[in-house]
Amino acid sequence: MKVAIKAIANNKFRSFLSMLGIIIGVAAVIVMMAIGQGSKESIRQNISQMGSNIIMIRPGADRGPGGVRQDPSAMQTLKPDDYEKIKEEAKYCTYVSPEVTSAGQIINGNNNSSTTMYGESTEYFDIKQWEISNGSAFTDEDIKKAAKVCVIGKTVADELFPGQDPVGKMVRFKSIPFRVIGVLKSKGYNSFGMDQDNLCITPYTTVMKRLTAQTWFSSINCSAITEEMTDDAIKELTAILQEQHKIKEGTEDDFTIRSQQEIMETMSSTMDTVTLILVVAAAFSLLVAGIGIMNIMLVSVTERTKEIGLRMSVGARGIDISNQFLIESIIISVTGGILGIGLGTLLSTGANLLFGLPTSIPMWSIVVSFIVCTIIGIGFGYFPAQKAARLDPIEAIRYE
Repeated sequence: MKVAIKAIANNKFRSFLSMLGIIIGVAAVIVMMAIGQGSKESIRQNISQMGSNIIMIRPGADRGPGGVRQDPSAMQTLKPDDYEKIKEEAKYCTYVSPEVTSAGQIINGNNNSSTTMYGESTEYFDIKQWEISNGSAFTDEDIKKAAKVCVIGKTVADELFPGQDPVGKMVRFKSIPFRVIGVLKSKGYNSFGMDQDNLCITPYTTVMKRLTAQTWFSSINCSAITEEMTDDAIKELTAILQEQHKIKEGTEDDFTIRSQQEIMETMSSTMDTVTLILVVAAAFSLLVAGIGIMNIMLVSVTERTKEIGLRMSVGARGIDISNQFLIESIIISVTGGILGIGLGTLLSTGANLLFGLPTSIPMWSIVVSFIVCTIIGIGFGYFPAQKAARLDPIEAIRYE
């Protein structure tokens, strides 16, 4: 160990260059893992904020003829009777809200903004966990009357009423006047880059009668009693709608039911795949670094041939010579790995603070990086060490 450390110290710059590949490789792997894991956790958190027990019912089958996905907006399979039936019979759902939407310009004087008007029931605020920061939500009476009232998101409030209190003011959406009765508490952007505050919520009857003139729903949103009961709720909702739509056993449903859990699992799986690809790409630099260490050690064996011959002539065994070079290789590799872990942690923290990237370094990635560096040191140091151990002492002493 002492001889190995001294040999490395005598060639500081060359040893550092050998470590550099390991440092960069490990740092790259750590950063990729941190970004991948952080993004996955951020997506999970955003989906949980929307409600992890949400169930979404969409019109139309999951796949159309020939495997082509159909356009739900062109289908009209979800009717008000379905909503009433679900409200009456669904035991595993705490809240139910039909949904109709209309996109367009919302105007206040000279200010305007592109947004989406969501027609919902009063239970929508509980399903999506929206809080009112100013004013109030609409009531069941507003739904019965198809009242021209709305609750707006913070982005809409800031663009239409800069520096003002929007509550009680009038806005126009597709030439229809609406009175603002509340402002939603800000949720900001989600992991997909969408502004969650750019929306308006109004009674679903108002959108159906005054904006779209439609008699069907774009979707129906439900909230299971608990996240664990989501599967039971989906089975119950499927049975209710199959009976309501008179769908016989073996026939394809004319509706699609999805839960937030499915979305969460799909996104997690996608992020795991992306992270794996990034990590594998970064890991190739570790392979190159290992080859670099082997080359440096081979050069070191050649340069120190005479020294090796002298050691062997005074009693050093082949195993001693082999261990000396193997220890050098491991020290270079492990030291580079430790520095790489430190650099990777620093870069991950910097990416989070400077660029706002969600990062999270899993502890196992640091442990694996350390183990990989040790393996690289042993694996790529073995051949040079064996070459040194097999040298003939007499020939080695005479080597110039």
